[in-house]
Amino acid sequence: MSTMNAKIVHISIDRNWKEVYGYASRPENMPFWASGLASGLTQDGDEWIAEGPLGTARVRFSPRNDFGVIDHRVTLDSGLQVHNALRIVPNGDGCEVMFTLLQLPGMTEEQFAADAAHIMKDLKTLKELMER
Repeated sequence: MSTMNAKIVHISIDRNWKEVYGYASRPENMPFWASGLASGLTQDGDEWIAEGPLGTARVRFSPRNDFGVIDHRVTLDSGLQVHNALRIVPNGDGCEVMFTLLQLPGMTEEQFAADAAHIMKDLKTLKELMER
């Protein structure tokens, strides 16, 4: 597979990065800010199960760490696996939250732009929650 187009979707949050990481890295909190997981996640061993518009997805998160990494691999019923890179990094007293969006094979420019807008909406929701 050739290298895919990528877009970094990010937002600044005026809250300590460790607090944002502590909240955002917990799968049980994701339905509150990650609308693609709004139906919730059910733990199944080391993975989490999500029901969504594309069917059942199995999600495996990176282990908790001191680097703000919340990477997760999503496996759809079709067998398609997508690696989602999500990082929270310090920025002064606040932080930057960055999601690397990849344009998957067969994804149109319009779909890619819509995915980026959807991710930005979710990051704005996280920002609102964290800055309360």
